Amino acid sequence: MLGWALTFLVVALIAAALGFTGIAGTASSIAQVLFFIFIVFFVVAMIARALRGRPPM
Repeated sequence: MLGWALTFLVVALIAAALGFTGIAGTASSIAQVLFFIFIVFFVVAMIARALRGRPPM
């Protein structure tokens, strides 16, 4: 999921550099949403792993 967020970030940067502001805005919004979903899943996984008695990393 982090890979998809980075992909949309790159698309947004390229679109912004070429002047496609609508596409850049949409791609950056998608990248932000995917990044925050990734962070939530990561935190949940770390909590679940800690509750099972394993060290976080």
